[in-house]
Amino acid sequence: MNLKQTLTRVFLAIFVVGALAVTVLAEPSFAQGNKGCETDTSIISCNIDPSAEGLEATGLWSIVLLAINILTGLVGVAALAGIVYGSVLYTSAGGNAEQTKKAMGIITNVVIGVIAFAAMFAFLNFLIPGGVFN
Repeated sequence: MNLKQTLTRVFLAIFVVGALAVTVLAEPSFAQGNKGCETDTSIISCNIDPSAEGLEATGLWSIVLLAINILTGLVGVAALAGIVYGSVLYTSAGGNAEQTKKAMGIITNVVIGVIAFAAMFAFLNFLIPGGVFN
């Protein structure tokens, strides 16, 4: 067995053990009847304004906001990974002009992507009444 297979098996084992630990050690959340709401869980809160109507008065809205928060975090992680990758390429370039150009291109594209994401986020908060994150 070579090193790559060993590392793959170790990371897979760590992932499986972590997933099992999260599953076993997670605090149970039981549905409770709270103000007529039957789905009050640890992820979806039923503390909804009784005068609210439409999509914002449903549990689906909470799930959409949770997904948006997770994806926003993943964009930040991906941007950080891109900056680190470009930085490693830049520092290991030595005197290679082609590798330096490639690294600067990666860093420039990541910065443009983060600025575009921030602009899109600001535009959506302007477009949707009350903003996405009330």
